[in-house]
Amino acid sequence: MARSRTSPSPQPLEAHVGFWMRFVSNHVSDRFRRLVEEAGVSVTEWVALRTLYDGEVTTHAALIDALGMTKGAASKVLTRLADKGLAQRHYAEDSAKAQVLALTPAGRALVPRLAALADENDAHFFGHLDATEHKALMALLQDLVQRHQLKDLPVD
Repeated sequence: MARSRTSPSPQPLEAHVGFWMRFVSNHVSDRFRRLVEEAGVSVTEWVALRTLYDGEVTTHAALIDALGMTKGAASKVLTRLADKGLAQRHYAEDSAKAQVLALTPAGRALVPRLAALADENDAHFFGHLDATEHKALMALLQDLVQRHQLKDLPVD
């Protein structure tokens, strides 16, 4: 008679680091989403605004690269930001195709307010960590990003 083989019992979800990372990430992200939406923008729009804030102007292609989005998706984000009066786009003087993007004064003023919400969200979830623990957590996460060559910004 053949012996029946039983496969080992799978580990519980809680035995996986990925489970805990996703669990925390979902809560951190959801709370931040609610905070920025109360301020009138989506998380994707916040990432685009923050990216544009770093430079006086940038090209549509550079923003697409920075956000890791398709041209169509980035264009929709820019249209929403323009409709809200937070960003503007126009064609570069030397090109009929290249678009130059810039924050409007309202967009430039909004970014520090949204950044404060990001800081508040971090403090809510990670404020109990002492400086050494905070630094270690950041280093571990940054190491994972580097080791796995993760490039696309989290926009959703």
